[in-house]
Amino acid sequence: MHDRFSQPASALPVLVIASGNAHKVAEITAMLDAVELQVRRQPEGLEIEETGSTYLENARLKATEVARLTGQWALADDSGLEVDALGGEPGLYSARYAATDPERIARLLRELGDSPYRSASFNSAMVLASPEGEVVLEAEGICRGEILSAPQGHGGGYDPIFWVREARMTYAQMPAHLRDKLGSRGKAARALAPELKRLLRFGRAG
Repeated sequence: MHDRFSQPASALPVLVIASGNAHKVAEITAMLDAVELQVRRQPEGLEIEETGSTYLENARLKATEVARLTGQWALADDSGLEVDALGGEPGLYSARYAATDPERIARLLRELGDSPYRSASFNSAMVLASPEGEVVLEAEGICRGEILSAPQGHGGGYDPIFWVREARMTYAQMPAHLRDKLGSRGKAARALAPELKRLLRFGRAG
């Protein structure tokens, strides 16, 4: 992947990823590698309350707020894990299900118990906002799988217990190219990329 931060400020359009999570920023940047961009993280210390009732609503909130604050194009993602046997939980509250990743996994496995019905999905929504804070582009992606009884591989969130049938491995074990192809965030990013490239190329000043 090219080092977007080493490019002259005037050479490439700027895109701010509406997240303070360095891992998420790096992952989204890699997914958009085909688009010539200068990618930045949102302002330090910024926290936006996610009050939406859907992933798209939360992504819109984050993208529009960061765009207004920075005066730049902003891209936001909101994602969650939905377990069918738990009525779609933890869903929007995936990141707030417990204090840490191990505790979140432990709670999920405890609540699912010995149920043979372990189908689940990772769901992602991505929203692009203009420098004026207007939503101009949206996309969603879904990755179907099932919940294992114990973690396999090392990764953040619920990745070690989410088995992706098409890949025959957990989300945590998937290499980057498979995440781009099969992952929910990768699917959303791919859907956005062509139009994002066009908008930023023609929407930049000068």
